[in-house]
Amino acid sequence: MKKRVVITGLGAVTPIGNDVDVMWQNVKKGTCGIDFITRFDTENFKVKLAAEVKDLYVEDFISKQEIRKLDYFIQFAIIGAIKAYEDAKFTTINKERLGVILSSGIGGLETIETNHEKLVDKGPDRVSPHFIPMVLINLAAGNVAINLGAKGICLSVVTACAASTDAIGTAFRHIQNGDLDAAVAGGAEASITPLGIAGFSVMRAVTESTDPKRASIPFDAERNGFVMGEGAGVIILESLDHALARGAKIYGELVGYGATCDAHHITAPDPSGEGAVRAMDMAIKDAGILPKDIDYINAHGTSTPLNDKTETAAVKEVFKESVDKLAMSSTKSMTGHLLGAAGAVEAIISVKALEEGFLPPTIGYKEKDPDCDLDIVPNQGRSENIKYAMSNSLGFGGHNACIVIKKWEGN
Repeated sequence: MKKRVVITGLGAVTPIGNDVDVMWQNVKKGTCGIDFITRFDTENFKVKLAAEVKDLYVEDFISKQEIRKLDYFIQFAIIGAIKAYEDAKFTTINKERLGVILSSGIGGLETIETNHEKLVDKGPDRVSPHFIPMVLINLAAGNVAINLGAKGICLSVVTACAASTDAIGTAFRHIQNGDLDAAVAGGAEASITPLGIAGFSVMRAVTESTDPKRASIPFDAERNGFVMGEGAGVIILESLDHALARGAKIYGELVGYGATCDAHHITAPDPSGEGAVRAMDMAIKDAGILPKDIDYINAHGTSTPLNDKTETAAVKEVFKESVDKLAMSSTKSMTGHLLGAAGAVEAIISVKALEEGFLPPTIGYKEKDPDCDLDIVPNQGRSENIKYAMSNSLGFGGHNACIVIKKWEGN
């Protein structure tokens, strides 16, 4: 018999707050974390905006000596994991049954860029001896496992923008099956770099807007690309019996996971949305509920013309006659798109939405699009008692991932 899996710790580093409470208050207020890029000179770039992490004091969590050996995405992962682990308030745990499943979409891009410059300008002997472990995606999970002493399953699931949702889903399965008692799950990303911005820019995937309030505008008729974000989202998953035995605070219950592939195109979603439909159907069936039981969806909602239209059509196909009772917002309107960390941050937001009975808004919305005509909770969030929330993540390569979270009501 599969074990029930609950959420007992939350940790976040985001453009709208470097801990969960601050981030959530900013979500409720509809705070925009997007502004002009400060990391590098954008004079020759068409893209001027991003959603950067602000006022993060890394030295509070990682020694200066270690910081030099870690790319930003690994730093974000470690900090998010420390926050989540501390929030879970473990007193004792069998570390051989504590897993770490943390992902990234791109990994150590800034380290690649700076060390390539050293190679070209100063020769191969000037490349950092820490270069390789700074760029490998699995070293987010590896460093977190070392930091926490976690000796259970340690993985990185790399599925582009679906990565951290798949990481959470993979951890969910391992706990359900009894392989782990608990897991540190989520993702981290740090791709606001010259090469990262340039690469997405020439694909015409990111917006060239210079108005932070009208840059990431999911489901708006004038949307024209996503805004790059950065940070980390980390949750602690735990078997229900293990959590109850130690008297843990339970934020919510993870009840369903679905993952599919479009097998259609390397960057564009299948316009029919059939892969997303199957992922949502799979997660709902895994949860043992019906589509009408879902009250809220935290949408992938990237603010790209094709994604938002396709996701809306897919949701209509899944929910059919109950779609009119459904709320679906995109918090990327506030955080930007954290790529491989997006799903985990949005899972945390979904947990808080269930806990407090509050629907997060899609901010910056002005122009209606007839192809995106669901209740997107425009501009202002609202209080509403909700029991089940779904979080969608759709990634390059046709990866579709979906999780269903249930409000914890003490049973």
